[in-house]
Amino acid sequence: MNFETVTAEEFGASLRGLGLNLLVRDVAAQADFLADLFGMTAHRVSADFAIMAYGAQVFQLHADGTYRAHPLQGLLPEAGPRGAGLEIRLYDTNPDAAAARAAARGAVVLQPPTDKPHGLRETCILCDNGYAWVASQPKPDMQIKEPET
Repeated sequence: MNFETVTAEEFGASLRGLGLNLLVRDVAAQADFLADLFGMTAHRVSADFAIMAYGAQVFQLHADGTYRAHPLQGLLPEAGPRGAGLEIRLYDTNPDAAAARAAARGAVVLQPPTDKPHGLRETCILCDNGYAWVASQPKPDMQIKEPET
């Protein structure tokens, strides 16, 4: 599917499984943040909407104003962080590199890159909208080899 030319109807009808849609104050700024820190690809970026690709997975960004008639709109804070309690885990992103890029941008690194007992090295970074993005990879001693074909 060509994300640059697909119609809204075709894109919506193609979605399956679990979907993620983040409401953000500034779509372009959020898309830039995700592309810069985590190597995501942004498609169809406008003031109202963007399709974000992380590997083979896609999700959506929508501006707050696009939810005018949605009951969720009344729950959004006017200012300050949102997304409390939500962790968005990016299992294929180098946590050390992501934390360094976050620091260079002045983003909040809640947790520096740390080796965890569950086999991952991870960092937790807050975006301007208050979502917690966890970049992680298996610790070097936990790398799993792909089966030979």
